[in-house]
Amino acid sequence: MSTKVQTENTAAGEDDTFVLYDLRVEVVGCQPGKKMVCNHPVGAYFEVSGENLSLPPGQTFPIYPLAALLPLIPAKQRSTHKNDWMSTDMDVACPDPHCGGIFRIKRIGKRVFRHCDVTAVPIDKQED
Repeated sequence: MSTKVQTENTAAGEDDTFVLYDLRVEVVGCQPGKKMVCNHPVGAYFEVSGENLSLPPGQTFPIYPLAALLPLIPAKQRSTHKNDWMSTDMDVACPDPHCGGIFRIKRIGKRVFRHCDVTAVPIDKQED
C-alpha cells in the first residue's frame, strides 16, 4: 500500500497493528448414532489466515457446512476472554440434521496485520 494512503489512515508514529489467529477447520468425527451423509470425510480440512481460506491441493469442501462455519471464523480469529465460550468450545456440528459430521476449529498460530493494509477507513476517534 502506498505511503500516502498509510499516512492518511494512521497518525504519524501510531501503531496500527493487530493480531489474528490462523485457524484450521477439520472434520474430526461423527456424532454417535449418526452417519456422515455430506461430502466431508474425516480428516478433510481448510485453513484460514487473515481473510484467506485455503484447501490442500486436490481437496474439496462442501458449501453447506462451510456456510454454517463461516460466521464463527472471525470470532475464533480474535483473542477472547478465557471464560468466553468462544475460547473453549472448538467443535461444531454439521448443519444438515441427517449428518453426524463434527468440525473442529483450532487456533494454529498468530499473525500480525496492519490496519492500513486491510482497509481504506482511517483510524479516527472510534467509539469504545
